[in-house]
Amino acid sequence: MLHDLSRRDCLRLSALGLAGAAAPSLSAVPTKKKHKSVIVLFLLGAPPQHETWDPKPDAPAEIRGDHGTIASATPGLRLGETMVKTAKITNKIAVVRAFQTNDGAHSSSAYAMTTGYAHTPMQVENAKTGAPNDWPSVGGVVRKLLNNESGLPSAITLPEQAANDGNLTWPGQDAGFLGRRYDPWLLNCDPQAEKFEIPGLSLPADVPGERFDARQNLLKGLDGRAGFEDAVHRTHRSNALEMIASPETRKAFDLNREDPKLRDRYGRTRFGQSCLLARRLVEAGVPLVRVNWTRVPKMLNNGAWDTHKENSKGVKELMPILDAAYATLIEDLADRGMLDDTMVVWVGEFGRTPKINGAGGRDHWGKVGSFAMAGGGVRGGTVYGASDAIGGYPKDGLVRPQDYTATIFHTLGIPLESELVDTLGRPLAITRGEVIRGIY
Repeated sequence: MLHDLSRRDCLRLSALGLAGAAAPSLSAVPTKKKHKSVIVLFLLGAPPQHETWDPKPDAPAEIRGDHGTIASATPGLRLGETMVKTAKITNKIAVVRAFQTNDGAHSSSAYAMTTGYAHTPMQVENAKTGAPNDWPSVGGVVRKLLNNESGLPSAITLPEQAANDGNLTWPGQDAGFLGRRYDPWLLNCDPQAEKFEIPGLSLPADVPGERFDARQNLLKGLDGRAGFEDAVHRTHRSNALEMIASPETRKAFDLNREDPKLRDRYGRTRFGQSCLLARRLVEAGVPLVRVNWTRVPKMLNNGAWDTHKENSKGVKELMPILDAAYATLIEDLADRGMLDDTMVVWVGEFGRTPKINGAGGRDHWGKVGSFAMAGGGVRGGTVYGASDAIGGYPKDGLVRPQDYTATIFHTLGIPLESELVDTLGRPLAITRGEVIRGIY
């Protein structure tokens, strides 16, 4: 009976992930990239500015810490001593030394840095998603406003969502009030794995091509039948089928096409290979890719940049991973002639305290921090803004979260006067910030 066959095949299709609402929204025919792109490296826990972009070698020991500094390719710019590879390419990087969220909680401060809007209330750890804090992430806005013809979603996050210990996901990483259909496509993956593949991107061994085609025909016959799928699910399912059927789309995820020596340069780590995957996705035409730092097993502070304890040792453990991946990503893009059209962002959710605590660590600090942008039209060899003598407060060139997100929208070619309509039908500006003109 058709009814029994439909139920059975629908269950099988569900197991393949072809009928689910979590599938990405895609177009059928990949085309050449015609826009700029942004790769955001969001560094979970927030690296300390004193050991990275804004060292204070003349400050008292309890401020400067025990790290030294090294010269960079930019005259007068010294970096923390562990940033060996990055120091050689600062002529391609703009450093922002006075960004401020005024929020010292991971969850709520990250919400501001991800959406450009302050969390209500501020200073809330383990904050939940949902109203009144349901402003869409930059990725959600991009998926809503930026059409993508590459055959891939216009915003992708990998290799997992950012979350507090206990897998407590930070708010502001989805599409908020825009609805689930505009969520950035989340890839839960481990690109360093020997047999790395994206779940649902290939057919299981027991589903040959002929069987796959038969199921597509079956689903076409079921379209419009009462109770089978609503319009949103039908669109997601159709787009997922197109993606699985597209060899060009699958090719973007195949890291085995890369030179093993280049993969070594990125670092055979989850973060390093995620950065390489981000480059491949941008090369395939994705406008926005966010790479979240993931906890490194068996390292201090749970392998994140939340260096409450033994900050000096923690930075020395983690920086070789970050330094190799970050510098190689920028060099790789430049070598391929892609850096002018691709911005790479190094950012965390806030800064860290100017004074080292009793456990030898640096705590949360929303008063000032540093981040960096390279490529995408940014003027390399630039230092914008300054913190005070102890790296604790802005001195000049204050940059707020909304300015940071406005700069990303500007790079992607999205007019800052663009508006979104909320659930009450109100038109709302995508940003209240200004482009950081001092880095152009």
